[in-house]
Amino acid sequence: MEQYLDWALSDFSGYLAADELYDGPFCVLSAVDSPHQRRLLYEVLDHDPQHPDIEQFLRRVRDAVTARGGEVRGMTTDGSALYPEPIKQVFGDLPHQVCEFHILKELTKTVLRVVAQLRKQLAAQAPKLGRGRPSGAEAKRKSRQRKAIQKRVSELFDHRHLFVRHHLTPSQRRKLDHLLRGQSRLRAARQIMDEIYRLFDRRCRTDTALAKLARLRQRLGRFKTLGRLLDQLKSPNLEKALTFLDDKLMPSTSNAVERGNRRHRKMQKTIYRVRTHASIVGRMALDLQRDQQATGRRDTLQNLHTGRNEPS
Repeated sequence: MEQYLDWALSDFSGYLAADELYDGPFCVLSAVDSPHQRRLLYEVLDHDPQHPDIEQFLRRVRDAVTARGGEVRGMTTDGSALYPEPIKQVFGDLPHQVCEFHILKELTKTVLRVVAQLRKQLAAQAPKLGRGRPSGAEAKRKSRQRKAIQKRVSELFDHRHLFVRHHLTPSQRRKLDHLLRGQSRLRAARQIMDEIYRLFDRRCRTDTALAKLARLRQRLGRFKTLGRLLDQLKSPNLEKALTFLDDKLMPSTSNAVERGNRRHRKMQKTIYRVRTHASIVGRMALDLQRDQQATGRRDTLQNLHTGRNEPS
């Protein structure tokens, strides 16, 4: 392990990403060098992690980094409440970035929930029809009205992604304008998403983004019908997700550590019996060895391809 840490921390970037992976009764804590995407340390727990477990693990990471002349300049995690207090206890006033992806995911889910509520309300407004083909002027009018509402509900469902999509093509923008016609709640929700996307523009500074967020909260406080969407805007995690704007080298997401977790889950699905503490520890150690030998494998494959393409 010491030999691996010497290699992994030889050019440490200073930016960490930490996350926990739940695997049956076990929990795997991981710390990754974000820019280099190297897992530095891990710890397998046989219980759900608490603040003392996170703090002890982060102290291990800090000691390994400082012993090799490195310095932690920032850390990225998801929005879990497990990390803020231990990070403060171990690293002091360290810039703590909450994953931008997790924040946007929660906001988009809330906007899509608003669209689903509107579809349900529209469907309830459709007039009831009797059995058989409508006869008479009133029945035909109700039939046309019902078909128009069903078409509207179908369009809102088929094109619901337009309400949360960041970049829209001209045709998508025209379609969205058609869907927003006469729907103040949906228009307000789409405006919120546009403002949120502008907050994460790297050309802004954190103070500028926080000022924009404060104005957004104040301006949209009158839209009481949006409900939980406004609650998401009041979350302190949204403010922490803007920390990366003051440091151009800090990753805005925790994808570096979650990529390794996804690889672990994929391997666990292949071999179902690997669910003991010893086997999980061995699997994680094998993953570290894989990362260390990645450069050699890449060079070997490149040499094989080059030699195969050379004329005999």
